[in-house]
Amino acid sequence: CEQQRAGCNPQVCRHSPEGIGVCGWILVSLSFLMVLITFPISIWACIKVVREYERAVVFRLGRILSKKAKGPGMILVLPCTDIFIKVDLRTVTCKIPPQELLTRDAVTAQVDGVVHYKIHSAVSAVANVTDVHSATLLLAQTTLRNVLGTQSLAQLLAGREEIAHNIQAALSSATEQWGVKVTRVEIKDIRIPMAMQRAMAAEAEAAREIGAKVVAAEGEMNASKALQQASMVLAESPAGLQLRYLQILTTVAAQNNSTIVFPLPINMFGSLGQKSTGG
Repeated sequence: CEQQRAGCNPQVCRHSPEGIGVCGWILVSLSFLMVLITFPISIWACIKVVREYERAVVFRLGRILSKKAKGPGMILVLPCTDIFIKVDLRTVTCKIPPQELLTRDAVTAQVDGVVHYKIHSAVSAVANVTDVHSATLLLAQTTLRNVLGTQSLAQLLAGREEIAHNIQAALSSATEQWGVKVTRVEIKDIRIPMAMQRAMAAEAEAAREIGAKVVAAEGEMNASKALQQASMVLAESPAGLQLRYLQILTTVAAQNNSTIVFPLPINMFGSLGQKSTGG
């Protein structure tokens, strides 16, 4: 031991994590000898196949055989001394159950979501956490409650994308030591009490009615200004008023095929008589 050679206390001296000791090497040698004696029958128990999307973490006498997982393809394990655990590296879609929470403005809401993650380090996922999938799901639930509890209801309804990115960042930093990478977080549904829904609907309806009344008033004002300008133009030219009158009658006659009786202004004959006398 290097610490013992350096003069440290032999009671606290420890072996290197990579070593398995003399007894371990004896057991490994016996296992390898047994494989040679029973060859080729034993070869079928030693060769394991790891799929393309899997990695195998091999333990030899309780220690991880190497810092890197093995696979894909064929791997060799020794009987009695080696055990292996397969880890799936494909993306896992995890549904977060509905979480009842209280927003910053004291509104009760139920929120659920979806988390997409995958394992990028098989050794860390096996050695650092008991059940990586259960741990990630529970952490996603608590993170969702903690992040959404600091938001108001309006922010929760309008800023789903930003909140999802914040949750993803918090999950990624927490699961990095487990060998897990969170690729995407989505807030699926937000449910609020029916009384709050009715109050929000009434508020939105009132706001729309106010907007409609404002638009109608602005339309009336613009129409009155246009009529005022038209009356000023017609007042300057009395003949223009008569032409407009006849144009309206022509339009009505074209739309309805019927006989129309209308009064003819006397001043029109007066103006025509003046024109004939002058000629």
